[in-house]
Amino acid sequence: MPLHDEEEHHQLLADRLLDSNEEESAYDYSDKVHIIGVDEEHDDDDFTKTPPFSWKKLWAFTGPGFLMSIAFLDPGNLEGDLQAGAIAGYSLLWLLFWATAMGLLVQLLAARLGVATSRHLAELCRDEYPKWARLLLWVMTELALIGADIQEVIGSAIAIKILSRGFLPLWSGVVITALDCFVFLFLENYGVRKLEALFAVLIAVMAVSFAWIFGETKPNGVELLVGVVVPKLSSKTIKQAVGIVGCVIMPHNVFLHSALVQSRDIDNRKIGRVREALKYYSIESTIALAISFMINLFVTTVFAKSFYGSEIANSIGLENAGQYLQDKYGGGSFPILYIWAIGLLAAGQSSTITGTYAGQFIMGGFLHMRLKKWQRALITRSCAIVPTLIVALAFDTSEKSLDVLNEWLNVLQCVQIPFALIPLLCLVSREEIMGVFKIGSSMKVISWLVAVLVMLINGYLLMDSLSSAVSGMLFTSVVVALTGAYIAFIVYLISRGVTFPNWFVKNRSSSSIDN
Repeated sequence: MPLHDEEEHHQLLADRLLDSNEEESAYDYSDKVHIIGVDEEHDDDDFTKTPPFSWKKLWAFTGPGFLMSIAFLDPGNLEGDLQAGAIAGYSLLWLLFWATAMGLLVQLLAARLGVATSRHLAELCRDEYPKWARLLLWVMTELALIGADIQEVIGSAIAIKILSRGFLPLWSGVVITALDCFVFLFLENYGVRKLEALFAVLIAVMAVSFAWIFGETKPNGVELLVGVVVPKLSSKTIKQAVGIVGCVIMPHNVFLHSALVQSRDIDNRKIGRVREALKYYSIESTIALAISFMINLFVTTVFAKSFYGSEIANSIGLENAGQYLQDKYGGGSFPILYIWAIGLLAAGQSSTITGTYAGQFIMGGFLHMRLKKWQRALITRSCAIVPTLIVALAFDTSEKSLDVLNEWLNVLQCVQIPFALIPLLCLVSREEIMGVFKIGSSMKVISWLVAVLVMLINGYLLMDSLSSAVSGMLFTSVVVALTGAYIAFIVYLISRGVTFPNWFVKNRSSSSIDN
């Protein structure tokens, strides 16, 4: 890298850090995990030098990637896994692997954006787009978050219903799950590391629960290995394949990860320190998603071994999956039904708390709301709990209706994906935003190919769902009009690119005047 480019970027980072001190940041200074001085004898004055690898520093940076990985393990993903296994057997394991890899690429770009700019995606979108566009992006992102939260809360409520042996109906499970907001607020007051420790415990509970079931059911090892290595896809499994890819990239998770990485106090004025942070975040995110892949693999293979080719394969969902396993394998030393419910509860609770976390950053970033944390958390939680309670009361007695609802919530997620991916890719490609940390030409091509592939796959799911539901001239006309507006907005985001941001213009101008 040319020296003048590094010096220019050093000045840009210093200007940006000065500006970020004047605004509300994702984390208060006192809340951050302090990295400078960890496993170091002295701080080097060379701002381009990257410190050597340190296991202590890797541990200090570990956390944000595991919070991000929760979105790969939410109840919606688990339902996609079990349906893929029951209907497609082991044949889609290769796709699960590559979908996780694509998800990792997107999340690393989100982390890169947050570390290099010291701002998260919602804040940057607020500065990049005109008011009407950023408000529309906010609405779309909130809808995606609410849709994901409904799935997550319902998943927790189903687990609570199972563990209470049906004594607690679905709606009461929703109310109990809503209380996780207060757990979140309580732990957040004691520091980000306490919150990360809670998620580590919940991920461990999921891993142990689903690994236990994996051990009880004993899936075929050879078929598992072949399924991971050999690509195979048939017309009968297209829908499950689309579901696997569609569940991986959650719009709110992209926004969340770009904010989570700012929980570490690094010296953003030094290029070497930014490189160091990106290195450690890449390692911990890869480890976190490798663990999430194994958990998803356990679920998929358990249902592939147990129900692939059976008459009930097409009727298995979250609510009856545990009972079907119980009927097939019996109680044992500890009933498999309750092991399933414990894993599902851990998935639902962890994902609803991260949803609350993401909602704070999204609302604060897009709207620049200066509210206390507990106020933002309660607003975010209320936006999701009210519709979820309505859903629970309406669908409590019908497993089939819940499965249909889950399919439409997946469609809702699909619709929102471009509104996270397109701004992200535009931002990380611009030198004015990223400085020397903008992605190169090769990475840009790969990232856009992945984004286009994901959007096309989700577009297929959207069109498939609409084609079976749309009927009547009036309804068809409304759907066509909305689809046209939707496509027009996507074209606008792509064609407009990203204009030179006002906050950079202000900083660069003031810097020139001072000089």
